[in-house]
Amino acid sequence: MVQVVEVLVPGGQASPGPPLGPAIGPLGLNVKQVVDRINEATKDYEGLNVPVKIIVHDDRSFDIEVGIPPVSALVKRELGIEKGATNPGREFVGDLTMEQLIKIARIKKEESLSYTLKEVVKEVLGTCNSMGITVEGKTPKEITKEIEEGKIEIPEE
Repeated sequence: MVQVVEVLVPGGQASPGPPLGPAIGPLGLNVKQVVDRINEATKDYEGLNVPVKIIVHDDRSFDIEVGIPPVSALVKRELGIEKGATNPGREFVGDLTMEQLIKIARIKKEESLSYTLKEVVKEVLGTCNSMGITVEGKTPKEITKEIEEGKIEIPEE
C-alpha cells in the first residue's frame, strides 16, 4: 500500500524536526535521506515555503514531488518584502513590473486550471489585489481591466 505524506517545508532548508520528522518517522524511512532529497529538489525555492509530497512505497522506497510555492510567496520574493498589506486596497506595500507579473504567472501556469497565460496573469493579479501590491503604479483591478480591453497584451507561449 502506497502512503502519501504532504508537508510545507522551507525551500532548501528542510530539517528532521517538525513538520517533516514526526510525519515520516513512523513510516520507517531514513529521515536524513528524505531531508537530503527534499533539500536538493527545493533548493531553487530557497526562502519560500514549498508544498512537498512524499510518496512512500511498500518496500520503504520513496518518491518526492515538489509543488510550486503559493503566488503570495512568489510575489513577496520578487519584491523582497516580508508580508502583504494589513489594509489592502487602502495600503500598498509593493509595486511589480509587468515582467515580474508575467514571470510569476509562467511559474504558476503548469499548476493552474487556466488554459492561457493571460488567465493565469489575472489570477496572480487577484492575489496582488488582496496583498496590497500594485503593478507599474496601477491597482490590480486597473491592470485586469486594461488586459480585458486589449490595452495590455499578454504574450502566449
